[in-house]
Amino acid sequence: QVQLVESGGGLVQAGGSLRLSCAASERTFSMYTMGWFRQAPGKERQFVAGINWNGGSTYYADSVKGRFTISRDNAKNTVYLQMNSLKPEDTAVYYCAADYGLRVRVGVRENEYDYWGQGTQVTVSS
Repeated sequence: QVQLVESGGGLVQAGGSLRLSCAASERTFSMYTMGWFRQAPGKERQFVAGINWNGGSTYYADSVKGRFTISRDNAKNTVYLQMNSLKPEDTAVYYCAADYGLRVRVGVRENEYDYWGQGTQVTVSS
């Protein structure tokens, strides 16, 4: 059972930046594809970004492409989401998710991920 703990959320003005972190309890962290999803009030949870087990493949939702960067440090069992040029529409609870397997392709659907964190709130004011 992998435990995922997100941190780094908060309140930021539009145009600002935040970096989210997700620390995993699993020593075999390097065997997991990692993803970030978000859920705004009244909306369904949606894919934001994902990175495969060795960082060789990343994928982004069109809405964040060019503004967000996902990365991972397997030595620290941590995945990051650097968010720049934030917009009010980025306001949501952000979730980290893990998918076990040495995959080439990054999954974009919720049901492709086995473990989830508790979420961290990101609020972008206009």
